[in-house]
Amino acid sequence: MDRPVVAVGALVWGPDGRVLLARTTKWRGLWGVPGGKVDWGETLSDAVRREFREETGLTLSDVRYAQTQEAVLSGEFHKPAHLLLVDFFARTDTHEITPNEEIEEWAWVPLAEAAGYPLNTVTHTLVELALHSEAGSRGEA
Repeated sequence: MDRPVVAVGALVWGPDGRVLLARTTKWRGLWGVPGGKVDWGETLSDAVRREFREETGLTLSDVRYAQTQEAVLSGEFHKPAHLLLVDFFARTDTHEITPNEEIEEWAWVPLAEAAGYPLNTVTHTLVELALHSEAGSRGEA
């Protein structure tokens, strides 16, 4: 019997304050953030650190929970799936990417420009949350 799959992803800030966006093989040409499935016995934060290491070569720090979303049979995803997506915010100390086969293209962009990319729906929601959080931390909410 099919069951929902738990996956993690993160919006990551580089050392100069830009965020990492990536176009992968799994979202039909749309941009998103690196991430993937949680392994049995693995914590969510360990999973997001591992996925980033595997997909980009980056080491994450300051990993903090952002939100949880669902993608139930999303037409944006490359195959029928019910995904429970646990999103994080994180930092890294380099812009040097070593992409694996899933990453087709990537860009470090100012957060304010991220929503201008053709993002998948779940990443758009994560970027909007980051923009709102950033405005709130500056007293602009």
